[in-house]
Amino acid sequence: MLTALVTGLDMPVAVGIIDFLTNYTFRNMLFGTTMIGAASGALGCFLYLRKQSLTSDVIGHSAIAGVMVSFILATAVLAIDGRSMLVLTIGSIIAATTAVLMSNWISRDSRIGIDAAMAICLSLFYGGGIVLMRIITHSTLQGRGGIDKYMFGNASTLIQADIYTIAFFGGLSILIMLLFWKEFKVFSFDPVLAETLGFSRRILNPLLLGTATVAIVIGVKAVGLILMIAFAIMPAASARQWTKKLSTMVLTATIIGAGSAATGSYLAVNMGKVPTGPVVVLVLFSVFIFSILAAPERSVLRRSLIRRAKARELAELARLDAQEAERLVAEEQTIQIETPREPILTRTSTSRQESF
Repeated sequence: MLTALVTGLDMPVAVGIIDFLTNYTFRNMLFGTTMIGAASGALGCFLYLRKQSLTSDVIGHSAIAGVMVSFILATAVLAIDGRSMLVLTIGSIIAATTAVLMSNWISRDSRIGIDAAMAICLSLFYGGGIVLMRIITHSTLQGRGGIDKYMFGNASTLIQADIYTIAFFGGLSILIMLLFWKEFKVFSFDPVLAETLGFSRRILNPLLLGTATVAIVIGVKAVGLILMIAFAIMPAASARQWTKKLSTMVLTATIIGAGSAATGSYLAVNMGKVPTGPVVVLVLFSVFIFSILAAPERSVLRRSLIRRAKARELAELARLDAQEAERLVAEEQTIQIETPREPILTRTSTSRQESF
């Protein structure tokens, strides 16, 4: 029965490391996803520390509108390849940045909370993108076939030009982060202090969000629009369990993002017809679970053991206090019993004699 099950699954032949690195398609997949994981992991730390993790969700869902608009403009107006990685990335950056800045503007200049503003902008851009995708699918535009595949991505379709595009935008986002490291660091932890030091909030906020957007949307073709939130937040959340220093956290998140992407790509190839993005997400989740369980200072197991030890200590102290209280009460009762009481009549007679 097990043999029949394996035969029915049509398990692929395992691909070795050498074949994985020398094959053109697999090599592009490896390089592309690794650079995406490194860039999004590094910039995602700032979103995580600012408690704006859902911003990456807004970026991912809003980018679909940019993909569809850029495809239409490139194909129908400019008469160029609408499925070019450069075209799709630029469109995604513009749409996602607009959605993020719009949500911040709504929450700042109205009484609507940031979570509600994000939900509004996400729904607007995502809904508009779905409508445009439906229109493109039923149109006569060249290259419209498979445009819906960008929802979940397909790293096996990456070509050399796509790798250059990912490297350029990913390197640009990392360069901006390094150039404005001090400003981003202060602004992420204490925006009031940043303004006191002379850093403009109106400049830093769009710059930080725009840089993070660039680092995230470069995965539009390889990872897909839906799963980009995992590439931005999971490495940062995992790295935060291991360190308290921002520089170490960013470096750790970069390594986790790149390593998980490379591992997920290799596993996806050996699993057969499995999308790369979801496999990488599962690897990232495994790293996250390991981090929250095994990190020295933030381990869930360690904290649970500490809480139990403290509970036992408090229970022991309470028991000792109760025993001490009982001992004191028993001693007091013993003293009262052993101490002889002077008869009332004798005391009364003595008092009368003294009065005479």
